[in-house]
Amino acid sequence: MPFSLPNQCPLQPVQLPWVTEAGCQLAMLRLDQLHPQVSGNKWFKLQPYIEQMQREGKRGLISLGGPHSNHLHALAGAAALGGFSVVALMRGPAQDTPTVNDLQQQGVTLHWLTREAYRQRQHAAFMAQWQQQYPDYVWVPEGGDGVLGQQGAGQIMPLLEANLAALDWADCDALFTAVGTGTTWLGMQAQSKTPVWGLLAVPRHYLAATLRAEPQLVDAHQQGFGRVDDELMSFASAFQCATGIPLDPVYTGKALMALRQMLRAGKFARGSRLVFVHTGGLQGTRATPNWPRLDEVAA
Repeated sequence: MPFSLPNQCPLQPVQLPWVTEAGCQLAMLRLDQLHPQVSGNKWFKLQPYIEQMQREGKRGLISLGGPHSNHLHALAGAAALGGFSVVALMRGPAQDTPTVNDLQQQGVTLHWLTREAYRQRQHAAFMAQWQQQYPDYVWVPEGGDGVLGQQGAGQIMPLLEANLAALDWADCDALFTAVGTGTTWLGMQAQSKTPVWGLLAVPRHYLAATLRAEPQLVDAHQQGFGRVDDELMSFASAFQCATGIPLDPVYTGKALMALRQMLRAGKFARGSRLVFVHTGGLQGTRATPNWPRLDEVAA
């Protein structure tokens, strides 16, 4: 099956005034470049579930998400690569979005749930009901969450370490990643000797209770998950024009704004070497019509 973890990934220096003024060096691990659809951290979180499916001889994976879900979009791409089936439980009401259209074109079986039904998704009875209907499918929690997802995300660390030499860095002083469910942050933290900062794209009450007081999780959601304002638009436009690196409005754009604030506040010693993990999610920009694209900001 042609779906295995990569061993190379660009680690791109990011030279911007707010980094230079803080006396730091910043590089970005470009997980967004690993695959056009299985983008960013999704590749890592899905890998253990795919391996479980193979071991158990199952037909496919069943998971859930909203009408703009990066997770489901990546899952559909992985299925196309690996030749397995996907069932997606969608948060309704039914919508016609670019993400949903892609899922349909790739043969994903969709079930639209009412918002009330979707809120039951973490209950054992909910999962049992759907697994009874699809017994030949392995359950993947929302966003690729869970112990397996964390184990997969932990494999980002060896990839990062293998590519530090390209910058002539023996190591780095801090890592940063956007946080939704917390899966990627937990996985990286478990495998890292370097502090890993999680930049929250969601309000804290969205997180599991065990995570809400974690001191290395920093609010970055800008007053709400998925909310976009002029400040974020302006920041993303300037960043993309200066670096040539595309951002998304839900995760990476907000996370980098939070990192800029941390640097301006003197959070890190001068001379620090910092790495930001680009978690992908760029397909989600289609849900924000006015989001600045690279071809537009460069014009």
